[in-house]
Amino acid sequence: MDAENVDWNRSLRAQIEFHWDHQLRPRLRGLTDEEYFWSPVPAAWSVRPRGTSSAPVQAGSGEFTIDYAFPTPEPAPFTTIAWRLGHVIVGVLAARNAAHFGAPAASYESWEYAGDADAALDQLEAQLDAWLTGVRGLGEAGLRQPCGPAEPYPDAPMADLVLHIHRELIHHLSEVCLLRDLHWHSRA
Repeated sequence: MDAENVDWNRSLRAQIEFHWDHQLRPRLRGLTDEEYFWSPVPAAWSVRPRGTSSAPVQAGSGEFTIDYAFPTPEPAPFTTIAWRLGHVIVGVLAARNAAHFGAPAASYESWEYAGDADAALDQLEAQLDAWLTGVRGLGEAGLRQPCGPAEPYPDAPMADLVLHIHRELIHHLSEVCLLRDLHWHSRA
């Protein structure tokens, strides 16, 4: 293999596309509302109907809000599948799609959180598609450009951000899969 002619953009996209197509999407298929909202411990942070949370902050613009606090308590509260998907959809993907790829502005405060599992998975798929389309559009030269002021490390190349976002997706969505396993085994 000629390392000088590697298509790094394709390789970076393939990393998450393979994981999504062959591991995550099959494991998320059929996610139920019971699993989505299930809390294996008391006082877990979740996505809840507006006005029903006891968390210090209830962020969101629609009928459902996500539990939050700033600063995050130590130890951080346990989070449900709904919360973890909300974090991935908004904080990992939608905010980056807005900052780097021209998508509509997105924040925890402005997001309309999904009130059921199917809607959350639709949001996740839409944001992942937008992310991968944006990364594809960077080409090779764009991966070398600085991330800019929207990121904590503005001088880091976009390739570093792509790797970070993919780590976040693999990390958090694997947690979601583990919670589904825990839900199933606790009910079996």
